[in-house]
Amino acid sequence: MPVVWSIFTPLALETKAINLGQGYMNFAPPAIVQNAAKEALEVVEANQYSHPRGRPRLRNALAASYSEQFNRKLDPETEILVTAGANEGMFATFAGFLDAGDEVICMEPFFDQYIPNITMNGGKPVYVPLRPPADAADRVISSHEWKLDIEELKSKVTPKTKMIVLNTPHNPIGKVFDEDELRAIGQVAEENNLVILSDEVYDRLYYPPLNKFPRIANIDNLWERTITVGSGGKSFAATGWRVGWLIGPDHLIKHAFAAQTRVVFCVNSPCQEAVAAGLENAMTQPIFQNQIDQYMHKKSILSKLFDELNLPYTMPEGAYYILVNTSKIQIPKDFEFPEILNDRGADFKMCYWLTKHIGVCAIPPSEFYEKEHWPLAAHFARFAFCKTDEVLEQAVERLKELKTYIK
Repeated sequence: MPVVWSIFTPLALETKAINLGQGYMNFAPPAIVQNAAKEALEVVEANQYSHPRGRPRLRNALAASYSEQFNRKLDPETEILVTAGANEGMFATFAGFLDAGDEVICMEPFFDQYIPNITMNGGKPVYVPLRPPADAADRVISSHEWKLDIEELKSKVTPKTKMIVLNTPHNPIGKVFDEDELRAIGQVAEENNLVILSDEVYDRLYYPPLNKFPRIANIDNLWERTITVGSGGKSFAATGWRVGWLIGPDHLIKHAFAAQTRVVFCVNSPCQEAVAAGLENAMTQPIFQNQIDQYMHKKSILSKLFDELNLPYTMPEGAYYILVNTSKIQIPKDFEFPEILNDRGADFKMCYWLTKHIGVCAIPPSEFYEKEHWPLAAHFARFAFCKTDEVLEQAVERLKELKTYIK
């Protein structure tokens, strides 16, 4: 079955649609980061193999930046591992921990790469959905209103369960799990001796009224069983550089490190220097606050339009996606769809029509559910607002055409 990107990315190019589907930026990283990358190319050592754990400058910058956030002094030698993007870091974690038949609990909707990363390492994904409130089709809701049923989570645990994957801020919902929710998840992990893989790649992007990002590794004694995933690409608008990291206790990180040395050995050296420069600068300059302010404005460009159209949506607490409820949109009955969509969720046809007819590409979130739960995503479409204001304003003009089709 073709993955969602192989359908919608070519379709957006073919139709010249504005692509608000994939979550990559169409603007440059901060100047301090760009300049550091250029400078690194002039340094001989920065163009050669790096230490498999990551370049010392970057590990030290990560320790300095994150120690306060983790309420502990992080050891850059044993508790931080630089990875070839967050995705490879997760792959290495699964490779380091999973044996054939081990089960990994994933919350739906999930980042699509989790599943092949698990199965390629012999594991079996087990799914538990986050659910919106019953009236999500009638009003604007907060991402915080999407809830995990802890009893349902407990019911998914078996003797074969090895790990729980958590994603906060969540893609595509934008949910930031609060401390009570994190503690409840952590208690399930503790009661069943499970490792927690906490995907926090959007940790620098959360919105008021939140003034602090809650981390599961900071709750009770959960540091001892948690590996936290971070992303230089998401933090500095440089997703193609493939620089990420893992943070956690030595007794967990060492297994991911052992696997990583067999996967990539080391990570892109010049870009590690650049990300280190960004983190160092962010210790004294408001890089991340400025980024939050900019994304709040971008978010408002789309949300204002959806308000005008009276289309309900999920207002994100973090990350850069808006989930729009499409149940009020009526696609013309004579519109023809390709056969490839017949075996996909209903949201695929909505997003196909939006791309081809309206000229704005969104992503159908059923791609991030197991088939049994596709109906949960039937009336949603994910719009990414990690684009320039100009592109977002152009998308707004096209989306205004939806007025004719809203019932």
